[in-house]
Amino acid sequence: MATRSQTAALLVVGALALAACSSGGSSTPASPQAGGKTLVIDTSFDLKTGDPGRTYEPTGLIIGKAAYETLLTFDGSDVTKPVPLLAESYELSKDGKQLTLKLKQGATFADGSPVTADDVVFSLTRVRDMKGTPSFLLDGVEVEKTDASTITLTSKKANPALPYILPNPALGILNSKVAKEHGATADAQDKAEQYLNSASAGSGPYTIESFNVSSQVVLKANPKYYGTKPAYEKVVLRNVEAATQKLNVQRGDSQVALNLSGDQVKGLSGGLTVKKTASANVIFLLANQNSEISKTTPNAKFVEAIRKGVDYSGLLELAGEGATQAPGVIPSQILGALPADQAATRDVEGAKAALAASGVANPTVKLEYPSELTVNGLSFQPLAERIQANLKEVGITAELAPAPITTALDNYRNGKEELGLWYWGPDYPDPSDYLVFLPGELVGLRSGWKAGSDKELTAAGDKAATAIGDEARKSAYADVQNKLNASGPFIPLIQPSQNIVTAATVTDLEYHPVWTVDVADLGAK
Repeated sequence: MATRSQTAALLVVGALALAACSSGGSSTPASPQAGGKTLVIDTSFDLKTGDPGRTYEPTGLIIGKAAYETLLTFDGSDVTKPVPLLAESYELSKDGKQLTLKLKQGATFADGSPVTADDVVFSLTRVRDMKGTPSFLLDGVEVEKTDASTITLTSKKANPALPYILPNPALGILNSKVAKEHGATADAQDKAEQYLNSASAGSGPYTIESFNVSSQVVLKANPKYYGTKPAYEKVVLRNVEAATQKLNVQRGDSQVALNLSGDQVKGLSGGLTVKKTASANVIFLLANQNSEISKTTPNAKFVEAIRKGVDYSGLLELAGEGATQAPGVIPSQILGALPADQAATRDVEGAKAALAASGVANPTVKLEYPSELTVNGLSFQPLAERIQANLKEVGITAELAPAPITTALDNYRNGKEELGLWYWGPDYPDPSDYLVFLPGELVGLRSGWKAGSDKELTAAGDKAATAIGDEARKSAYADVQNKLNASGPFIPLIQPSQNIVTAATVTDLEYHPVWTVDVADLGAK
């Protein structure tokens, strides 16, 4: 369940490189129409396709959210409670294995034809069996039409995360008749991507007018949209590197800039609004538990010394306004996150005492991280330097070992880093996505933490995975994180800020951890 997070680092770097080369793309960027309701959004493209069933990159999810609708969605930026969209209601069985959804009546596709249960079954089965990037979202889920307006999704094991997965734009519902006419199938032989890159087969408030993965995408209001009409007739997304995004929004060439760092948004004026929100990305340290990689980092007291030795407040200073400390691996927006008052605090004397108790004298460890990666505009280099200085005060020498992203990712994924500085972004906004940090799981193995290493924690994870109901799940995932913080090899650090700059004419913008921004929700003054 970590497809996106496994590739996120490469995607971010690739998108930034592409944006830097294109400087807004090879074609002439669109400009706002005089007197017209056109919204121009500048962003650093991370975009591969307009086919919702193949989309999992951030820019693609913005587009998918606008052009396609899902069975469930979230209200604004609140990801703690899924709400109906194409469904009018949903119910999870007591054992968590079956999700029943009743379809809303009156929803129509862009060609005016009704959204049916058959369209839902085809669309979700296509995503699952086409084996594109988002296929894992529905692994092991059987999709069935019970009657003309009822869909059941059945999992072999309890799957309380499913209502939180369904809002992902990758699970947007296609007009199956139109899609099939253009090569869509519910298996790996599907050939509809080219058509879906140039047209829309969804029921969303926008349709795709033009699509270029390296320069610009233009969305046009769907004239046959059955719901509330969007404020903007046209939305232009342009691929622009961050420095140019700032210039464009300052001089009125764009109305929204999505990728400015904390430093870049300082001192912005001219009626611009800066929305600073903690992102859902959690930056963390890992201490490798494999004694073949390190004789030092598997020592629990050594890990305690690091945990107590880090100056979390200093890291927040570096990250800038809008960032927040991460009390656990689950970010603050998601059900089950630990409260802020449970975050670790610096205790230099306690760190020195833990180091002494470890029996490791004058330790030297290698701290590895990707050299050119930035997360929400924040570079890993100054973070690593600050951590190095913090640990030196405790008596630990951290040798910085930055590496190109491909090298760093290889070492990280293969569990070869002694100390690692990385981040995790949610594949979907549900706490179950963070069970990968447990022994024997994806990120656990990247820290050399083998299955069976902590049976009590594994049991707590098994209990959390099958817990049903918000309160039971909150409690179970809090228990997992408290145990992880007490005995695990991970040290959650910060959630960097997501900075979004808008012109005074743009209203109602909410940052969303899955699709960044819902353009149909934006208002116009």
